[in-house]
Amino acid sequence: MNRAGIEEIRENLWPLDSTEIDGKGLCLFRGIDLKAGGRNKKTTRTAPKSDNVYLKLLVKLYRFLVRRTDASFNAVVLKRLFMSKTHRAPISMSRLSRYMKGKEDKIAVIVGTVTDDVRLYEVPALKVAALRFTETARARILKNGGEIYTFDELALKAPTGTGCVLLRGPKNSREAVKHFGRAPGVPHSHTKPYVRHKGRKFEKARGRRNSRGFKV
Repeated sequence: MNRAGIEEIRENLWPLDSTEIDGKGLCLFRGIDLKAGGRNKKTTRTAPKSDNVYLKLLVKLYRFLVRRTDASFNAVVLKRLFMSKTHRAPISMSRLSRYMKGKEDKIAVIVGTVTDDVRLYEVPALKVAALRFTETARARILKNGGEIYTFDELALKAPTGTGCVLLRGPKNSREAVKHFGRAPGVPHSHTKPYVRHKGRKFEKARGRRNSRGFKV
């Protein structure tokens, strides 16, 4: 096709931006994600990655509550149901009892797991709603006059979150997080190194002791 034919197509068929035609007169179309309605830059979860059918039922329930109530409590619970297991950190009973001191009449709500803590000798009578309880944590709460709720029971008891206290476990207490941060060995770094061994010839050697070259 000669230059005149290309110019005729360019003028008659559709108006194109000059940036969409290269020097040879060929059309350059940028691909778009039609499903997302364009380039989707959002990384926020809108559904859980898990295939757990019970979790999906809870998501369906709390989507309904978010739509039909104005309570931000339900929106927060729904958002946390979407989260990965890393961000749904477990909370121990000792931490739970500490946070709920003076709030025994309210329901502690944890979108995650409640674990037992053998260091806690006396368990107060707590009202707790959580996704999961360890066997010993469940037994100790019930034995000491406490109450346990699932999230579908909580939705019936407190559909707007009235009388509830939202709690979360420590997200950065994972062993993996200890390795994040400044490089191990540099001044003021408290980062845990990845080591194959803890012996004197490895991370305790050069740069760590005066007898082995130098000490930082």
